[in-house]
Amino acid sequence: MKDYTTYQNPLTGRYASKEMSYNFSPQRKHSTWRRLWLALAESEQALGLAITDEQLNEMRAHLDDIDFEEAERIEAEVRHDVMSHIRTFGEVCPKAKGIIHLGATSCFVTDNTELIQMRDGMKILRSKLLDLIDNLAKFAAEHKSMPMLGFTHFQPAQLTTLGKRFSLYIQDFMFDLTALDRAIDELPFRGAKGTTGTQASYLDLFGGDCDKVRELDRMVSAKMGFEHPVCLSGQTYTRKIDYGVLAVLSGIAQSASKMANDIRLLAHMKEIEEPFGKKQVGSSAMAYKRNPMRSERVCSLARYLIGLPLNCALTESVQWFERTLDDSANRRIVIGEAFLTADVILSLLTNITNGLQVWPKVIAAHIRAELPFMATENIIMEAVKAGGDRQELHEHIRMHSMEAARTVKEGGGENDLIARLKTDPLFASVADRFDEILKPEAFTGMASQQVADYLATVVKPALEAHAADRKSSEEEVRV
Repeated sequence: MKDYTTYQNPLTGRYASKEMSYNFSPQRKHSTWRRLWLALAESEQALGLAITDEQLNEMRAHLDDIDFEEAERIEAEVRHDVMSHIRTFGEVCPKAKGIIHLGATSCFVTDNTELIQMRDGMKILRSKLLDLIDNLAKFAAEHKSMPMLGFTHFQPAQLTTLGKRFSLYIQDFMFDLTALDRAIDELPFRGAKGTTGTQASYLDLFGGDCDKVRELDRMVSAKMGFEHPVCLSGQTYTRKIDYGVLAVLSGIAQSASKMANDIRLLAHMKEIEEPFGKKQVGSSAMAYKRNPMRSERVCSLARYLIGLPLNCALTESVQWFERTLDDSANRRIVIGEAFLTADVILSLLTNITNGLQVWPKVIAAHIRAELPFMATENIIMEAVKAGGDRQELHEHIRMHSMEAARTVKEGGGENDLIARLKTDPLFASVADRFDEILKPEAFTGMASQQVADYLATVVKPALEAHAADRKSSEEEVRV
């Protein structure tokens, strides 16, 4: 039965996927501790320590059946979470009890587990990021040639295309994908380093054999899926690693917020809208409203995630010598919440891009309202080609433009610049060609080709190369 009397984290209770929530769950955390203890014992046996197959088999049989209540009871007594789980594991593995955690310090399980969770969390995010990029690529390809107003300073500028605008979002996320791939590939393991990182306990266990200590470090790392352990550590791995990983997540949030903010602005202009359920309520008071609540949620969560790397930077900056415990409580919160937040953001954006609604007639109306001003240089050039005087033409267009703008701003009327020019004898030579001159497609430059080229040469190869990394699944987005 759900407990409504205690604080519930909305990331797990309301937003995040089951997959990411499980990755940072107590079950995943502590069953990974047991797998690390098994990997350590297996490696120590292989390198000659007196550990029996019977002991290892006993450990293998109890990797997931964790008695959390017993662990909590022991922790209340000993005030040490790792020791409580060592004893809880030992209770169901009586034959292996004496070799569990042999030569290790607490950070062997805590730090290594956190690196495993971050690695696997990044793989979950990569799959979702690929789904999002795929959605955006399809949308950009479909709309690569649709003209729309471009903006600088949120003031109408030269035209672009809808596909080109969304390709800019894709490019941001492609940079994030590259950074995520690099972070996954380069993430090191803490490995088996001992109490202060000197490996003294392992050196003692192996009778001073340095090669066996090095091999132990490598073997444990390999068993947990890492190509290499970090070269040096104190008791903990350097917290700069946390900062580097969360900086990548922050980059995803930056890209997401940029795109979601633009969708909110486009929704205000009624050009593009995010999906809206048939029975969805936009406002408790204003029944007609279609608020972009998904995009707003993306921006809200992104703002939180963008700031989290600073927390990790501060943690790294105050670590004393080989370790200090003031990082522990902080990192229990910040690492998991960063991944959960990134997970929600990508799920929301995938949901949004699965059902974006485009309103071409509204887009075209906005172009008609602004294009006459933008086309004046083209009109002047064509009139000059027909024998007109450039300076005289420019002055007439300037005067007509001022009057047309006054009609729009003071009278609330439509932009009548073209109608004015058609009645001006100075432009009689090109008056019958205004419709041709004012075709929006003539003002989008190479936007359509840029989209096609980018999707073909950058996005498609990346999606094909990452085909094995995708696990597409449509998740319900909860309000």
